[in-house]
Amino acid sequence: MSGTRNYSIFVSCQINPSEDPSKIKTAVFNVFPDLKVSVNDQQLIGKSNHINSLSKISESIKSKKTAKTYERILKKNISTNSTWFYLNKQAAFVDTIAICDEADESSLGPIKVVLEANDIEITIKLITS
Repeated sequence: MSGTRNYSIFVSCQINPSEDPSKIKTAVFNVFPDLKVSVNDQQLIGKSNHINSLSKISESIKSKKTAKTYERILKKNISTNSTWFYLNKQAAFVDTIAICDEADESSLGPIKVVLEANDIEITIKLITS
């Protein structure tokens, strides 16, 4: 997954009072190993400018045959040159990638992934095929 496109990947999730921030960091790094993150008691925020940061998600899409689900959600959430989706935080902690249709599908809150690219439609195809 490469090219001359510009990418920005933003990852964020709330950290609940009952959660250990280091475990949330582990969950996010399980999915996005090369993300630059900052963590405080309430939130984790991560950023990358490399499409390869989504390689684990792409691998998961191929192995679980979930391309149609990702495509539907990513296309539904397009706004100009960006789109977004949710991942289940608990699944990520145990090194499993599970997309959520709605935020409340992840009981402790989801990991929100925002993807910006100068050609978002092509980028969606790149990730899901």
